Amino acid sequence: MYGVIALFDEKTEQIIKYIWKELSDKSISFYAEEVEDRRPHITIASYNDLNKSEFIRLMDKFYDDKTNVDITFSSIGSFLSSGTLFFLPTVTTELIEFHFNHHEYFKEFNDNPNSLYLPGKWIPHCTIANRLSHEKLTEAFSYCSKRNGTIHGKINKIALIELVYENNKCVKAPIIYSKTLKG
Repeated sequence: MYGVIALFDEKTEQIIKYIWKELSDKSISFYAEEVEDRRPHITIASYNDLNKSEFIRLMDKFYDDKTNVDITFSSIGSFLSSGTLFFLPTVTTELIEFHFNHHEYFKEFNDNPNSLYLPGKWIPHCTIANRLSHEKLTEAFSYCSKRNGTIHGKINKIALIELVYENNKCVKAPIIYSKTLKG
């Protein structure tokens, strides 16, 4: 399985990584440690199978003239019955168009019509913790809602990751290609 993810500027990434560490230190969530190579991100698309070389060639071409996207995280959310906690970015026209344009350009690669990352189904988010019990989710929510205010940053890179599974559990998510957006 593959994912296309939007990565953040260094300051924004460090803020989120530090929150991951604090949640781990408090034994609330070990999300950051569960998957090797995990980085804070917003998932743009997912694919079950890809011709990697062709997809990377097209990514390089498509994202060659794309610019950074301003991002503001000012909300915390959770998917129902999932034990997942995430930061929600303010949904701007720029963010929606960035996502939509990716899917328009790469529609030939869409091999999952039920993907939650497709336009019209997508809930942009940056996961902070997942697979939490109700008690730990409540703890994580309380901690994150008091920890800091709004986070302002930029999406400054787009990456293709390959999800590696062992015993039906994702254990690695290495970046196999990335493209820095124009500043």
